[in-house]
Amino acid sequence: MKNKNIIKMVFSAICLSLAFVLPFLTGQIPEIGSMLCPMHVPVLICGFVCGWRWGLTVGVAAPILRSLILGMPPLFPTAVCMAFELAAYGAISAIAYRMLPKKKMYTLISLVIAMVSGRIVWGIAMLVCTNIAGTGFSLGAFIAGAVTNSLPAILIQLILVPTIVFLLERTSLFNYLGDKK
Repeated sequence: MKNKNIIKMVFSAICLSLAFVLPFLTGQIPEIGSMLCPMHVPVLICGFVCGWRWGLTVGVAAPILRSLILGMPPLFPTAVCMAFELAAYGAISAIAYRMLPKKKMYTLISLVIAMVSGRIVWGIAMLVCTNIAGTGFSLGAFIAGAVTNSLPAILIQLILVPTIVFLLERTSLFNYLGDKK
């Protein structure tokens, strides 16, 4: 059991590192970065592979650490709201994945549940944070931020995450952790 936790910690650290580094690929053009959401994929994968605790932890840590160390994304409200969103992604992807039948279609369904839930959590966090800041947050801003502007990221996540999870399921990592379908 101790070795499983160490492996989960190491895999989570790799996912956190990827969430920290991947935005550099799109960081030169912020509009593209916000459309591709590069931090989301490693957090979702961490949830699928390591479980809800590690997925939640990586989800909270990635935007906050990146903001504190590099100044991007801005800490308030962006990184704070992203932390809630990514925590939901990591936790809900893991919970749904373990609760649903162990078939490929349900992996995709788990991902969709996590993505929708994470966006709702992000919207609630933005509503609270912008009201605290006195700037407000409208339904139109939610739809634009959660859906319209994020369509490329949604498509990338729907293709990339299940593909990586399916590939990882075939490895000894999933066999060892007891998470193989």
